[in-house]
Amino acid sequence: MNILLAIFVADINLTSMHDKLLQYIHSNYHFSQKEIEMVQHYFEPVSFSKNIVIEEAGKVPNYLYYIVSGYLRLFYMDENGNEITTHINCPPGFFTSYSHFISETVSDHNVECVTACELLRITKENLDHLVKQSHAMKDFSISVFQHSIAYNENRSRELSTLNAEQRYLKLLKDYPEIIQHVPIQYIASFLGMKPESLSRIRRKIIN
Repeated sequence: MNILLAIFVADINLTSMHDKLLQYIHSNYHFSQKEIEMVQHYFEPVSFSKNIVIEEAGKVPNYLYYIVSGYLRLFYMDENGNEITTHINCPPGFFTSYSHFISETVSDHNVECVTACELLRITKENLDHLVKQSHAMKDFSISVFQHSIAYNENRSRELSTLNAEQRYLKLLKDYPEIIQHVPIQYIASFLGMKPESLSRIRRKIIN
């Protein structure tokens, strides 16, 4: 499906969307009025329906996304043609194939809207321009990158040290609402197990 056809801009409250990003930033960083206006200028509001791939494998990622609402996943195709989900993000937060976006290299991952999503997006060129003009945005961008590194390190550790049931219980503790919005096969893949294994764990917990 043509990505452009999947974008719908009607009924988007642009001010409200930018306000959510600015509130997220202002929780730890103070932006001047000029910097606020720059953020509003460079972050483009977009909405997508569910099951739309907004960044395709085999290409350099076009955008860094801030999730106002909805769920995104990062996945790749293995040698057998199976979809392997490596990241699921709950709002709010930033999302992309991050290392490839930063280095402007071809990614082997797809970014897909699991649900309908309201997003703010920015190109690498505009992000670099914004960072050069705003010390606060530079500090904030560094913190986002550091958070991404820490998240990946923690996820690798959990996959290697926790058993399947422990990984599922931790996911429910950290993101209790995820099970209501994300299909079970994506959650199972993200947790490193087959859907039937996760179904058995869920039945065991319920019983």
